Amino acid sequence: MGEQHAGPGFTRLDPWYNVYADRALGMKQSEVRQLFAVANRPEVVSLAGGMPNISGLPLDFLAEMTARLIRNNGAKMLQYGGGQGTEELREMIVEVMRPEGIRAHPDDINITTGSQQALDLVSQIFINPGDVVIAEAPSYVGALGTFRAYQAHVVHVEMDANGLIPEQLEETIKDLEAVGKPIKFLYTIPNFHNPAGVSQSEERRRRIAEICDKHHVLIVEDNPYGLLGFDGDPIPAIQTFNPDGVVYLGSFSKTFAPGFRVGWALAPAALSARLTLAAENAILCPTTFGQLAIAEYLRTYDWYQQVKEYRGMYAERGQAMQAALEKYMPMCTWNKPRGGFYTWVKLPGGLNAHEMLPRAVKNLVAYVSGTAFFADGQGNDHMRLSFCYPTPERITEGVRRLGEVISQENDLVQMFGVDDSSPQATK
Repeated sequence: MGEQHAGPGFTRLDPWYNVYADRALGMKQSEVRQLFAVANRPEVVSLAGGMPNISGLPLDFLAEMTARLIRNNGAKMLQYGGGQGTEELREMIVEVMRPEGIRAHPDDINITTGSQQALDLVSQIFINPGDVVIAEAPSYVGALGTFRAYQAHVVHVEMDANGLIPEQLEETIKDLEAVGKPIKFLYTIPNFHNPAGVSQSEERRRRIAEICDKHHVLIVEDNPYGLLGFDGDPIPAIQTFNPDGVVYLGSFSKTFAPGFRVGWALAPAALSARLTLAAENAILCPTTFGQLAIAEYLRTYDWYQQVKEYRGMYAERGQAMQAALEKYMPMCTWNKPRGGFYTWVKLPGGLNAHEMLPRAVKNLVAYVSGTAFFADGQGNDHMRLSFCYPTPERITEGVRRLGEVISQENDLVQMFGVDDSSPQATK
């Protein structure tokens, strides 16, 4: 594979090109990361990144807490730890998962460097080149990048306003079984999906668990947003319907602070032991400092009340997004999320979100093209808009600017028609 693409130009630019593993040649930066430099310019309203707004964190409390921890427990905080993570934090995570109906034991929890590392470890353990991973269409860009790095074949399953469609899932599994394709796992985000914003109903979760159990397909349930619903209690996790058939991934990046880079995986006992071995091979141990700091925060602060405050803030911003879309982008259609960070917007026929992005940035607004969230080239007709970080006023202004660009693009399409050779024309 390396030799096939390695002409003289490549070797001059990178003398190691012909030495790389095949999987390294398939790596590429995600479209979200590519936007960071532009989206962080102060004059640009970024509706692109999924950064949580941590302005409400009790920074004075955290400063005093951390100083106290270092004074009283500094030798432990600054030392190596075990590959599975500290017992203190694993015990607290048991309580963090309880609102979603999960009854877990600390021994089955592995602390990871964000849930992104948990995704990597699960992929490392299960995926051989060419193996199938089933994922929703669309799906989280970071997961797709990980699966690509391990040379998996991602097969998408259709979603609707209520998330992954169980009948489509079972049909896909049967089709793959019929041609002898090994399915390693289903990857799903059941709550306030990234990027689609939708959530699975409790009945769908139960049905998905039953289908995967019937066909012996592991479920990887990625749930960073589960506690961030705008109203109502969390829906029971898929894990509650089949604990032995689900790897549940959680993170403190959205409900506390992403800078700690602390997440976790809850897995059946045998798999949990393999995750520990894989983590030790990769990083020796997760951050002891971060783990003990988060455990102390959870133990001594009303963290669930803090989550409720986040929910109120994100609900206000989500409402601002909906109002702005209705006012400035009535030519589009979109979902109405009940939590999380994202709105998934469908463009008028003939418009291409990927090609339109430079014009949007020129008009000082950024979004993520839907193409980032598919493994098979779909998504030109969608965009992901994030409402988590900007203020309601900035959201309104960003959508206004974006509406101007879409109106101009739409006028051109109406005037000159759609280019039949473009990818968008075939969707």
